[in-house]
Amino acid sequence: MKSVDNVVLRAESLTKIYRRGVEEVRALDGVTFSIEEGEFVSIVGQSGSGKTTLLNLIGCMDTPTSGTIEIDGHETSRLSDRQSTRLRSEKIGFVFQHFGLIPTLSVEENIMLPTLFARRAAKGKASELLEQVGLSHRHKHRPHELSGGEMQRVAIARALINSPALLLADEPTGNLDSTNGEAILRLFTDLNRAGLTIIVVTHNPALADAAHRQLNLQDGHLLLESQL
Repeated sequence: MKSVDNVVLRAESLTKIYRRGVEEVRALDGVTFSIEEGEFVSIVGQSGSGKTTLLNLIGCMDTPTSGTIEIDGHETSRLSDRQSTRLRSEKIGFVFQHFGLIPTLSVEENIMLPTLFARRAAKGKASELLEQVGLSHRHKHRPHELSGGEMQRVAIARALINSPALLLADEPTGNLDSTNGEAILRLFTDLNRAGLTIIVVTHNPALADAAHRQLNLQDGHLLLESQL
């Protein structure tokens, strides 16, 4: 068991309430967990269970109604908007189901895009990442010239360009066939073996099972591992 110093993320009593007119929806209700450096964790559960809401809170793209999130020693609720943006750009990489590539930019330019905000020279790092995801030969291509699996690998490389402490992925195989889905699974496994901490929301049983452990949400509540 790793020491508490290796905890990269800690969530305490996370609750998120949305209001639709007079209706109150508890998307998350008192969720508590921690994730250690180097873990590969999947978040699973039926649609509407709170998975994406939880990922958005972890990624500082939304704020909890109550409770706290601490990332790499920073309690996110105490950060200003500027500090939150800096934490997100320097510590967290994001991978989405719909890739999110800019169609007018080349593969290499898409990968380098986050560095414009981090003010880093990254052409060399982009080349390394292209090699890592097996797309060096595609660096000048536009997204429409790539397969779905290739576009997702570009998105993963883009998420890694700022050397994040934490990689978050929301249904990264949701738009892929089984062959490309397996390729993305292998890439995540390789990245984790190299030391990257990964949290992935998924309905894909193979991807969920590849993780070290699962966080199972049901109606906004986190089930105990003994209940899985």
